Amino acid sequence: MSTPPLTWLFSLEHIGIKLGLDQIRTLVAHLGRPDAAYACIVVAGTNGKGSVTAMLERGLRAAGYRTGRYISPHLVRLEERFAINGQDISAETLETITARVQAASDALPSPPSFFEATTAIALEAFREARVDVAVLEVGLGGRLDATNVVQPIGVAITAIDFDHQQYLGNTIDAIAAEKAGVIKPGIVAVLGRNIPVVRAIVTERCVSVGAEFVGGPDDVDSRERLVDGQAHLRLRTPRHDYDEITLSLRGRHQVDNAVVAVRLLEELTERKALRVSPDDIQTALSDVVWPARLELLPWHGGQVLIDGAHNPGGARALARYVQDVYGRKLPVVIGAMKDKQIAELVREIAPIASHFFCTAAASPRAATAEEMAVIVRATGATAVDVCPQALDALTRARVAGDPVVAAGSLYLAGEIRALIT
Repeated sequence: MSTPPLTWLFSLEHIGIKLGLDQIRTLVAHLGRPDAAYACIVVAGTNGKGSVTAMLERGLRAAGYRTGRYISPHLVRLEERFAINGQDISAETLETITARVQAASDALPSPPSFFEATTAIALEAFREARVDVAVLEVGLGGRLDATNVVQPIGVAITAIDFDHQQYLGNTIDAIAAEKAGVIKPGIVAVLGRNIPVVRAIVTERCVSVGAEFVGGPDDVDSRERLVDGQAHLRLRTPRHDYDEITLSLRGRHQVDNAVVAVRLLEELTERKALRVSPDDIQTALSDVVWPARLELLPWHGGQVLIDGAHNPGGARALARYVQDVYGRKLPVVIGAMKDKQIAELVREIAPIASHFFCTAAASPRAATAEEMAVIVRATGATAVDVCPQALDALTRARVAGDPVVAAGSLYLAGEIRALIT
C-alpha cells in the first residue's frame, strides 16, 4: 500500500535543511516545468521578505493579475504556504498536488527535503490554478534555495543581517553573496536599505550576470509619521509622486519594505514585464494583510501584540515599535528555535520587557522553556518565569500587564494566534 500523500510529505521533515538545486531541478523537470507556465518574482533577504512578498502579491492582484504566493513557514496550517489570488489553497487541492509531487519524486536518487517538496507543490499548484504571476519567498539564503530553480522576471532583496550562519557563512559578506545568488541574467533586482558592503556585493552580482541593479532607497523621498503604530507615508520615487499612504502593516520598519515593493513593481512596469498602476501600488501598501507581524489582537479584555521576530534584526524592529508606540516596558512571552541566536535576540528585546515568560513552541527544533530561561537570565534579566505551555505563559503575562508581547519565533506566533483567535 502506498503512503498517503500528506503522510509522505510530513515524513520528509526529519531530513532537515538540505541546500542544493540538483534534487529540485530533477523534481520540477519530472513535473514538466510547471514554473514555465507563468511569470515569477523572487523575494530574498533576512528581515522583511515576507512583508515584501505580501505587498507585491497584493499589488499584482489589484492590477488584475491572477496570483500565486508561496511563503514559509506557515503559522497554523500548511495550506497557508500556498495562496491563489490571496486565498489559501484547500486541503483537498493540497492533497491532490502533493500526490503528483510524491509520484514525481520516485525519479530522485533520494527523497526530497520537506522544503524541496513544498516548493514543487507550490509551482505545480500555481500552474493548475492558471496564475499569471507567482511571488516566491526564499526559504533560506538564495543561491542554493529550492526557490532558485525558477527563472524570475524580477528579484527583491530586503535587509540582510546575521541568520542561519551554519548554512550561509559567518560574515555579512558571505551571507549577502548567498542571498544575491537569486539574481539571474537579464532581470531587474531591487535592493532594500543595507550597509555598503551588502550593496557592493549585490551590485557586483548584477554586473557579473548582466542584471539591472536598482537601489531601493536611491533618489526616493519618503517621509512618515507614526499614528497608533501605523506609518502614514508620503512617497516620491523617480517614477511617481504618491499621495499619503497609510501602511496597513504596523511599524516604522515597514517603510523600507514598502519602498522595495514599490520600486520593483514600478521597474517591472517600466520594462513592460508587467503593468501595475500607481493606484494598484497604493493598494499594495494600504490593503495588505500579513498575520503575526506586529499584529495586535484582542484577548480577555486586553491585547496581545504578536510578532514573528526570530533574529536580532527582527527583534530590534519590534523593540523600536514598542518604544515608539507605548514608551514603556511590557510583559513578553518568548520562545525560540534552538538554532537561532537566542541570546542576541533576547538582548534586543530586553529594553522593552518588564517581565519575561519563557515558553516553547510545539516543535522538535524549539528550545525548551527551561533552556530559554537560562539564556534569558544570562543576559541580565531578573524577572523571568518558566511556562512550558504557551497558554499558561500568555495567561500569566496578561496578569502582569497590557498589552502582552509574544515573540521569538514564527512557530510560537502561529500557536499563540491560534489560541486567541
